[in-house]
Amino acid sequence: MALSGGQRHRGELRIHENLDELATDLADYIAELSEMTVKERGTFAIALSGGSLIGLMGKLCEAPYNKTVDWVKWYIFLADERVVGKNHVDSNYKLVKDGLLSKVPIVPSHVHSINESVSAEKAAYEYEFVIRQLVRTRIISASDISDCPKFDLILLEMGSDGHIASLFPNHPSLEEKNEWVTYLTNSPKPPPERITFTLPVINSASNVAVIVTGSDKSEAVCATVDDGASDCTFVMPARMIQLAKGKLVWFLDKAAAASKLDGFEFSL
Repeated sequence: MALSGGQRHRGELRIHENLDELATDLADYIAELSEMTVKERGTFAIALSGGSLIGLMGKLCEAPYNKTVDWVKWYIFLADERVVGKNHVDSNYKLVKDGLLSKVPIVPSHVHSINESVSAEKAAYEYEFVIRQLVRTRIISASDISDCPKFDLILLEMGSDGHIASLFPNHPSLEEKNEWVTYLTNSPKPPPERITFTLPVINSASNVAVIVTGSDKSEAVCATVDDGASDCTFVMPARMIQLAKGKLVWFLDKAAAASKLDGFEFSL
């Protein structure tokens, strides 16, 4: 049984007994959001990060979701990507292709990946250009309070250092305010060359879900979602998710939620 609760400014928190329960709840959440959004505006623009997130989305490829989700209305983007070949082991596109695209009938032209054959800087520029074109054609909504796209859903995974997408603690990319997509040539985690959505884009989304699993993330969870946490010597990027008008949901397993979070009350 999942436990859920909320705290001012920090979004909805869902704690799950195990990974299977988390994956089922995540599939329900995405499927329901997809259905609602397609009814409202005809498309569903979703941005994905990498890591274990794609594996946890696997339930969507099973019954009943593989038959009930309106896959042809999906438009898929990468919230961050490593500038490596599409078949490289570090490629987020490869993760998405192997874990999702090869198993459900998403229209190939609706999947937007980066041009990995150019520099990280040019790849980021070209990817932002593609997104801007799709905002103009209303495949992606435009924010009504900022000069940013408004993705229907951005799915992220948080690292043990609190990083999201390829936004790392104390990295200059956290300060980017004008670009929608920025680049790194010195990522703290390999590979060094990456592109990533910027914080203004993430914070302009209609919905953001952050998935956190494992005991090595428990301290980062506490520092990120607990308003009383003040021991960190740096601001974790995940704590900088502050949606302008959207809804933030955290999906945690028990191991990640092991640290006591003051101010939360959970109920079945």
